[in-house]
Amino acid sequence: MSIDDSVTVRDGAEPHGFTIDRRRRWPWVIVVVVVVAAITAVVLIARSGGAASPNETAGATLDVVYLDSNPAEKRIIEFIADEVAPDYGVQVGAVGLGDSTQINQAISDGRYAGTIFQHQHWLRQVLDANPSFREEPATGPFFHWVFGIWSDKYRTPQDIPDGATISLLADPANNAQGIWYLAQAGLITVRPDADITALTQKDIVGNPKNLTFTLLDFGAQPRALPDLDAVVGYAESFLAAGVSEDKLIFAPKSPDEFASVLTIGSDYADTENVRNLVEAFKDPRVQTFIATDPEVKKLALPGDPQ
Repeated sequence: MSIDDSVTVRDGAEPHGFTIDRRRRWPWVIVVVVVVAAITAVVLIARSGGAASPNETAGATLDVVYLDSNPAEKRIIEFIADEVAPDYGVQVGAVGLGDSTQINQAISDGRYAGTIFQHQHWLRQVLDANPSFREEPATGPFFHWVFGIWSDKYRTPQDIPDGATISLLADPANNAQGIWYLAQAGLITVRPDADITALTQKDIVGNPKNLTFTLLDFGAQPRALPDLDAVVGYAESFLAAGVSEDKLIFAPKSPDEFASVLTIGSDYADTENVRNLVEAFKDPRVQTFIATDPEVKKLALPGDPQ
């Protein structure tokens, strides 16, 4: 028979003729707590690979990635780490990597705090190709890469002859930038209403010298320079390959749309560490350094990150 909700009588179970079992409800509370903790742990592991991101850890070093072929980017980050970041309560490290997708994935998942190696349209290409990545620009134009028309044969764009062959970069964003440069040099005309960030050869409405275009990647452009009439690309590629600076025959400052931005992982944008990091990168001393450091200004020009 049952005595109450917490007592049960079992006939014949013991010499007394019954046993009393007290039903304790607290073990179920423990089970619920354990389950909730396990679910929380799974979420954290999925997000951070089993460990808290430095972005979320007080006093952690926040690594910012530069493209390992660009020494100017490295010098900028190291200047911020030594001279600026301590004033904002953060520690900054510089990490060089060479693979764009690897860099963006590492920013997205919080392994690294940010990167300055790309403009926002390159970032958009990567995000479109990798929808699971969560990354966003955190500044305006941080700096402008030195970019322009290179030639081993001619001293000015006007010297480039009829029927010349010119290389543009193969990726869509930098291909668009190259077309913009050729238009600025007066070699071609593009539709006046065209979006400069999405220019293609279809937007060329005037080509008075009947130029022919060939698409190459970053590493191939310097090697192809002797065989082409001109190449439109980044100074870092050519100087790293030992090409003389005087082969750069046309190099106005790029439009803001093609300037470097500091990008960060979207999931960490509101952490105190990352907010302080962004403010350090916006510090005016950084732009002065970019404008005056003799090694940096070979590859980068000041921007307006505010």
